[in-house]
Amino acid sequence: MSKWPLWAVLTPGEPARLESHVLDALMVDADEDEPSFEVISGSGRYHAIVGADPSDVGAELQIAEDLSLQFDEPVYSINRATDPWLVMSFRNGAGEVEDVAPEALAASLGCPLPESEVRSDLPPQQPLRHVALVEGVRAQEAHRVLEEDAGEPLAPEEYRFEDTPRGLLIASGTGDIGFADVTVSERIPIATAYGVIASPSLDMFVVNILRGGECIGQYAQPPRDSSSLPRVTEIKGERTPERILAALGISATWFRDE
Repeated sequence: MSKWPLWAVLTPGEPARLESHVLDALMVDADEDEPSFEVISGSGRYHAIVGADPSDVGAELQIAEDLSLQFDEPVYSINRATDPWLVMSFRNGAGEVEDVAPEALAASLGCPLPESEVRSDLPPQQPLRHVALVEGVRAQEAHRVLEEDAGEPLAPEEYRFEDTPRGLLIASGTGDIGFADVTVSERIPIATAYGVIASPSLDMFVVNILRGGECIGQYAQPPRDSSSLPRVTEIKGERTPERILAALGISATWFRDE
């Protein structure tokens, strides 16, 4: 993987087993698809799992949560696609936001992140944001499902729910709803979720169509040649990011820096 990583997980474990775990989490067939991540061995007990595919952003939360159930030490997730970067620690499946610089944390654990130095020859990275439109669900029901899944009350700023004529809008003040769209579609069988991950300029734009917790179709601009997910070329009959957002009733302002 040659691209600057957008997400990372810092975890104990044996690298080969970590790779297998992430392949399963991302639903990648190692025999047919080129992995969109890599496991980088650290100098001690911790190793770094890093990925550069924008459509995988958010997976680091679930990966870190799952791995934290296997080890006594905390497992850390890093989202480098958001602004500011989001760092969380997971212990026994429970996550907590950490006020620490990602580079310093990784270095302290003996697994520094690749391309950590400032590179003047690279274009600035645009933060990615994740918003979803869910059909067949109302705000109160989605709130209940996500609260049950978390096992505790949701923080007021964690999600924003808005019932609209086209369905339920799920957004977040952090710009990242994590696996909320997957969870709601999994727990409520009649729901169809459209999870949109995009940069402020919409030049990176991915829509995952989710039903029953599974991705049944993915629209991506630019196209993801390595993806094993079923490809679609339109959403609601539309083929461009701007018109797709309009068809879903999602404002482009959700993805901007404003």
